[in-house]
Amino acid sequence: MWYAIISEDRPGTLATRLEVRPAHLERVQELADQGRILLAGPHPAIDSENPGEAGFTGSLIVAEFDCLEDAQTWADGDPYATAGVFSRTTVKPFRKVLP
Repeated sequence: MWYAIISEDRPGTLATRLEVRPAHLERVQELADQGRILLAGPHPAIDSENPGEAGFTGSLIVAEFDCLEDAQTWADGDPYATAGVFSRTTVKPFRKVLP
């Protein structure tokens, strides 16, 4: 089943986000290589593809897992989560309808 992993950044964590980004992307890429990513990306803090120093307010990943517990465990191990970038992460089932 698909699960939405919706994370919110703590204010003032842009430097940490940028520092751990390679580890985060490597981990997400593993899911992509397995064909388990529907979409993934950050939420810019301003209306811009490249928000610069404004940074990001969080991230969204929609990925396939066997169960909610597996999705939550994966989210809890994200480098952004373990480095303290995220203040909160919500994991919930997602049912793709379109396209």
